Amino acid sequence: MEGNMMDAINNDPGTVAESHSVQHYIDEHPYWADGTAAPAPQMTMMQWRIWCLSVAGKFFEGLVVFMTGVAMPLIAREFGLNAAQHGLVGSASLFGILIGASALGSLSDRFGRKRVFIFEIGLFIVFLGLIVFTPNFPWLIVCLFGMGLALGCDYPTAHLVISESTPSRTRGGLVLSAFGFQAVGALFGTILGYIILTLDPSVGAWRWMYGCAIIPALAVFAGRFFIPESPHWLAVRGRERAAETELQKLLHRQPRYPKKISINDRQNKNDAKQHAIGYRGLFQKQNRRALILASVPWFLQDLGTYGIGIFTPTILAATVGHERAHAQNIADLVHNDLIAAKGAALLDVLLLVGIVAAVLLADRLGRIRLQVFGFIGCAAGLFIAAQAGSYSGMTQTTLIFTGFMLFNFMTNLGPNAQTYLIAGEVFPTRIRGTGAGFAASFAKIGACLTAFLFPVLLADIGTTALLYALVATSLAGAVVTFFYRIETNGISLDAS
Repeated sequence: MEGNMMDAINNDPGTVAESHSVQHYIDEHPYWADGTAAPAPQMTMMQWRIWCLSVAGKFFEGLVVFMTGVAMPLIAREFGLNAAQHGLVGSASLFGILIGASALGSLSDRFGRKRVFIFEIGLFIVFLGLIVFTPNFPWLIVCLFGMGLALGCDYPTAHLVISESTPSRTRGGLVLSAFGFQAVGALFGTILGYIILTLDPSVGAWRWMYGCAIIPALAVFAGRFFIPESPHWLAVRGRERAAETELQKLLHRQPRYPKKISINDRQNKNDAKQHAIGYRGLFQKQNRRALILASVPWFLQDLGTYGIGIFTPTILAATVGHERAHAQNIADLVHNDLIAAKGAALLDVLLLVGIVAAVLLADRLGRIRLQVFGFIGCAAGLFIAAQAGSYSGMTQTTLIFTGFMLFNFMTNLGPNAQTYLIAGEVFPTRIRGTGAGFAASFAKIGACLTAFLFPVLLADIGTTALLYALVATSLAGAVVTFFYRIETNGISLDAS
C-alpha cells in the first residue's frame, strides 16, 4: 500500500518541479493523486542516527558533572583540598562549559555543524584520558576544565544537529529526549560511582569512574564521521547544490520520498546579506528579545540546579543521619560516600521522570507555558526543603527529600529542559549556533558561581537562607520568561 502510494505521488500536488526551502522537504507530507493528505513519512534511519549520536554529549555531561559529586570526597582526601580548592573542583568543568559554549559553540556557524560535532567529542576524549593519570591538583583542574570545554561546545551543536534535521511538529520532543540523557548520565554516574566504590573501596577509585567512559566515547567519535552536514547551514551559506545532496542523504528511505529535491533559499541568503553574523549580529536590536529570553531564565535556573546537583550527595549524607560524623579513615570516608551516592541516585530518578513529562508535553502545551510553570514548581520545592531547618529527625529528612524531589521533577519538566530547547530555536540560522552558545555560556556563569560559592555560603549563611535565596531566583525566572516570551512550538526553523 505504502509503496503504491509513494509511486503514485511525490510532493504537494502541482509543486513537484518547484523549489522549496530545506525545512519544507523535512516537514512535508505526501499527497494522493486527488490531493488528499497521506500519513507523514516516518523518520529515516539517518535522522535516528543523528539523534543517537547527539544523545551522547548530554549523557557524558550528566555523567561527568554529577559523578564529580560522588568522587569529590575521594579527590579531596587524595589531594588534601581546602575549602577553596574543593570549590574549584566542583566548578572547573562548569567553567569549561561556560567558555566552550560561546568560544567553540559559535564555530558551528562558521565551519559547519558536522565538523564541530566531531571535534568536540575528540577534545572530550583527550581530557577524559588525561584525568585518569593526573598526578596533582593543578592537572586535575586542567582536565576537568578541558572536558567542560568540549561539553560546552556540544550544548549548541548537538541541539542544532537534531533540530535542523527533524520535522517541526516533533522537534521539541526529539531535542528534549536527547537532552534528557543528561539526567540518564547523572543517574548512571552516581550508580557507577557506587559500584566502583563497592568493588574498590580506596581513595584512588575516583580515577576508574572517569576511565570507564573512554571506550563508549571513542565509539561515538567514530560514528559522528558518518552523518551529513546540516542542509540548513549549507543553504544559508549559498551552497544549494551541496544542501540538496546532504538532504537526500538525510531523507533517504525506501520507497524513496521525496524523489526530487530543489532548494531555493533566496530569503535566507538575502537575510544574511542584510544582517550581520556572529556576535555582532546577535546583539542587533531585532535579536535582543530572543537573547534575553534564551539567556536570563537559563542563568537563573542554573543557579539552583547545578549547585544543588553537585553537592546533593554531601548535603544528603549530612542530613539523613546515617553517615559517620567524622571520617577517621578511608573506610569511613567510603561509607559516607556510598550513602550519599544512594541518596543522589534516588533524586536523579525524578530528573528522568521530569524530562519524560517534558518530552510528552513540549510539542503539545508549548515551551513558554512549561517553563513558567516549572519555575514556579522549582520555587515550591525549594521552599519545602527550606522548612527542614525548623525540624529534626524524620520530619527534617522527609521535608528535604520531598522538596528536592519536587525541585528535580519540576526543573526538568520546565526550565532545565525548556531553556535548552528555546535557545536553539529562537535565533535565525545564520547566528543560531552563536546565540545558543552564548545563552549556554551565560547560564553557566550562574552554575559556576553557585558551584564555587555553595560550600562557602553553606557554611556562612546556612542551608535555609541559601534555599530561600534560590526560591527568589526561581520566581524571577518565571517573571522574565513571561514578559519576554517567544513561543517556538511547531514553528519552522525557516521562520526563525
